[in-house]
Amino acid sequence: MTATIDPETFRQLQDAAGADFVRDLIGTFLEETPRMVTDMHAARRAGDAEKYRRAAHSLKSNSLAFGALTLADIAREHELAGVEKAQPLDTLQAEYDRVAKRLGELRDA
Repeated sequence: MTATIDPETFRQLQDAAGADFVRDLIGTFLEETPRMVTDMHAARRAGDAEKYRRAAHSLKSNSLAFGALTLADIAREHELAGVEKAQPLDTLQAEYDRVAKRLGELRDA
């Protein structure tokens, strides 16, 4: 199994932005990501392809910044598949839960 958070990517982010700022970024990620997933659910129910794609794209980009590579890959799959062809969001939610737990540990270390 791959690491929930790629250590090298996370270290590079800390080196570039500073540990204190990264802690703030983690807080923002943990606040905003559940809303993105909620937006994806709502867009799927409404058949709103653009809202679905935007939320998946944002989630992918934000995940990559922290080194949450598996979450980013899942979000990319949703972005590319679109609202009508995407798999259920269960796998994305489960991976986000893993990422949130690990980022919380890194923030509080």
